[in-house]
Amino acid sequence: MKYLNRLRSLTIMICLLCFSQIALSEVVVIVNPGNASALTEKDIKRIFLGKMKSFPSGGTILPVNHSASSDIRKSFDKSALGKSASQIKAYWSKLVFSGKGNPPKELPNDAEIVKLVSENPAVIGYIDSANKSDGVKVVGSY
Repeated sequence: MKYLNRLRSLTIMICLLCFSQIALSEVVVIVNPGNASALTEKDIKRIFLGKMKSFPSGGTILPVNHSASSDIRKSFDKSALGKSASQIKAYWSKLVFSGKGNPPKELPNDAEIVKLVSENPAVIGYIDSANKSDGVKVVGSY
């Protein structure tokens, strides 16, 4: 019995250590430094759900996502959009089928998102806060 209790405690500790890295990550929403728009959490949600198509300052918005299978995408979908990956997939499927919208372009990693955002003032994306650089401006965090 003592052995089982120790094994259970060890298993719990290992799980907590594995998941603590994910819990410590913060997702930040980024835009080009030349973009003067201030965005609320509601704006960010509307942008990534295709309901807001231009920045408050008037420029067109081009949102970019991480690939659907990435952990950062799952975290962003849950914390910023309030939906699970399957809910997001169903949401966009309905919009595409009805001809009312297309999901944001997907990029494979933070580096490509940072590069695209830094080169184009219309692009908005999200990355792990550890990967932000001088070439982008943070407008939200989750």
